Amino acid sequence: MLKIEIDDNSGFCFGVTTAIKKAEEELSNGGTLYCLGDIVHNSIECDRLKRIGLITIDHDTYRELHNAKVLLRAHGEPPETYEIAKRNNLELIDATCPVVLKLQQRIKQKWQETAEKQRQIIIHGQTGHAEVLGLVGQTRGEAIVIENIDQLDRIDNSKDTYIYSQTTKSLEGYKRIVSAIEERIEPGKECKSFNTVCGQVAGRMNGIGEFAKSHQLLFFVCGKKSSNGKILFNECKRVNPNSHQIESAEDIDLSLTNGVESIGICGATSTPKWLMENCKQAIINYHNTKENEKQT
Repeated sequence: MLKIEIDDNSGFCFGVTTAIKKAEEELSNGGTLYCLGDIVHNSIECDRLKRIGLITIDHDTYRELHNAKVLLRAHGEPPETYEIAKRNNLELIDATCPVVLKLQQRIKQKWQETAEKQRQIIIHGQTGHAEVLGLVGQTRGEAIVIENIDQLDRIDNSKDTYIYSQTTKSLEGYKRIVSAIEERIEPGKECKSFNTVCGQVAGRMNGIGEFAKSHQLLFFVCGKKSSNGKILFNECKRVNPNSHQIESAEDIDLSLTNGVESIGICGATSTPKWLMENCKQAIINYHNTKENEKQT
């Protein structure tokens, strides 16, 4: 008998859940609600919220907006966003994830503390990612973003160095970056790193690997823009080569499920549970149809 299991630990993280709840609550009260950027890196969930009234805008539109209500998503924003809100009489519904907010405060404090020193702040993260833009903004654009070891030539080895990570990056990847930087910084210069990967995100890495190993076939559901999704899917693929990344049930190659006894479905911190449930149902429907055809 075919067994299809959805990973209990997959789905929205706390920060995304809170942001979406705030959006739904505001929309239920009526009126117009804007969201600065995609509320979550999952186009299907964004489309669902659009259908109930959420209007997604970019930063250029935001700068021209006046006398309106705007939701700030979990990824966080740089100080400039709040300054514009004051000038343009915008009411902000701030859904910045508490973990991200704390990291913003830590980076800003370190940047201010070391303002008179020859120092540099390094952020291991994805260039252009919403969270990273908010973090760099705490340093008035001075922080250096490093995505991988190949970019370490951006660093000045003669300066005191303080290293942080985007909250959704791989902890192991961050450790490798830190180790490589520590080897380069000149003797006598301070080099400190801070583990700022979200504990909830880091905890999913081992769990999702175990889940992937326990099934013959795995479908990983996430949006193409999800940074966290890329990391988690790579872990699934590493431990189970028969892992396939999809955005929705429509992407499933159902022929892959033929002759398989165990299928796992999991996703990123930006993947809604209902989307994974849809994928499970699509597989069930496919096999029910095949069984009915055999009987007729």
